Amino acid sequence: MGKTRIDARDWAIAAGVLAVLVVTVLSRQHSGIALEPLGYAFFALGGVALVASRRAPVLVLAAAGLSALACQLVGFDVPAVAYLFAVYATMRAGHRVATLAGSVVMLLALPFAILASPRVFSVSEAFTHSREVLQLAWLIAAAAAGEALRQAERRADEAERTREEAALRRADEERLHIARELHDSLTHQISVIKVQAEVAVHLARKRGEEVPEALLAIREAGREAAGELRATLEALRDDAEHPPRGLDSVPELVRQARTTGLDAHLTVEGRRADLPAAVDRAAYRIVQESLTNITRHAAAASASIRIGYRPDALVIQVDDDGKAGPDSVPVPGVGLVGMRERVTALGGRLRASPRGEGGFTVEAELPVARPS
Repeated sequence: MGKTRIDARDWAIAAGVLAVLVVTVLSRQHSGIALEPLGYAFFALGGVALVASRRAPVLVLAAAGLSALACQLVGFDVPAVAYLFAVYATMRAGHRVATLAGSVVMLLALPFAILASPRVFSVSEAFTHSREVLQLAWLIAAAAAGEALRQAERRADEAERTREEAALRRADEERLHIARELHDSLTHQISVIKVQAEVAVHLARKRGEEVPEALLAIREAGREAAGELRATLEALRDDAEHPPRGLDSVPELVRQARTTGLDAHLTVEGRRADLPAAVDRAAYRIVQESLTNITRHAAAASASIRIGYRPDALVIQVDDDGKAGPDSVPVPGVGLVGMRERVTALGGRLRASPRGEGGFTVEAELPVARPS
């Protein structure tokens, strides 16, 4: 509420309340009631303060209450209409305690302000007149209206949020269905290519012929693609039956990378803490994709993987000494795009760029929500 802008609606409400008060004052003036000039300033203050009722409702409640009391104190007899609007705005903003406390003070202070005014009232007349200035029924109605609208807005916001979550869930389910269908289709086609390549290599060697390099490349690519699709299928299955991999599996990735001839080293910094499942999975995938890119494209001899546990974030950095130079322009392939999407979805940041001393670096920072 404190950052709500004052707009035309606020000015319209303040002007409307002032108009009602002016009409009331003028009608009572024609009835022969003596009015103090100072009262005009007080009652105008209460009406003008309503302009900020959405921006600072509690302060407006206090200003409207003091304005009403000051009017009665100087003998300026005008109903506390501005205070009723302030009660409505404060309840709508959710300040129940402030509204209740301010209203109790108002109900108790009004009779004494009337008794202290230039007008002559007995104690019983002052209490009776205070009920005319600020009727309890109208006070309760204003508070109830503010609370009812606040609850309605809250339910509307909750319904909108529920609709958005349902839409996102349906979209995720549809993407999962498409991914599974695509996996089944690609698996079949790649399996056919792999089998045909295996048969061709076998027959060529059986006949004593030299196996073409292109055929060997097709066979290896088929094997690799089949393995990746198998891993993808496992990731698409129910996590309860096939738990997704996380940082606990990173040492296995490092060992696998070493079997390819890459001198890979893993360093863990900080104290290991429980991580959200999404962060744990994303961290594993980032390391996996980084090492895959290094072994495929970087022509690197060594790689270092650093995992840092911070109080508010998990930091992953993978460096290599490959062929990328300081002036190299990284090509945003599917792997980098996938990593960036994972990190962005978790509210983190990703940096993937050539290193000044040569090679490539991937650095991801994933925020970790901590209980307050």
